[in-house]
Amino acid sequence: MTSEPLQTSAAPSAPAAPPAAAAPSRRTVVAAVGAVGIAAALTACGSEDDSSSSSSTTPSKDSAAGGTVLAKTSDIPKGGGKIFKDHGVVVTQPTAGTFKAFSSTCTHQGCAVSGVADGVITCPCHHSAFSVTDGSVKKGPATKPLPAEQITVSGDSIKLA
Repeated sequence: MTSEPLQTSAAPSAPAAPPAAAAPSRRTVVAAVGAVGIAAALTACGSEDDSSSSSSTTPSKDSAAGGTVLAKTSDIPKGGGKIFKDHGVVVTQPTAGTFKAFSSTCTHQGCAVSGVADGVITCPCHHSAFSVTDGSVKKGPATKPLPAEQITVSGDSIKLA
């Protein structure tokens, strides 16, 4: 038997696969998702404020009288009032023909008041109650009255001064 030398041919090797890219760590993914969520929340908050200032329901300016028309006197119920969220003010009519205005921000923790009825302005957050006559505290936990706001009544128009 004759033995023939084995020929080994070196087959060209396939190009090596690039090293696998390291997958991001869980911490990186969670941080990225959190950052996107915070950015979305801040964007939503910012755009809401911008759109409310250009709302078509914003009362008109009356440059001759120097104030923003909030309402007609007939819009404010006797013994009650109306909240103007866009202007941060509550207008009340404690007695017939007497109109008062107060900040619509509760002095307890800064919540917006939500209702005016039966001589009382109410805050929904902790149930503080304020007088429609002078903004004084009728029921806590608030300890300070609602600050007075300046309005003028001209004819049947109530204007923010």
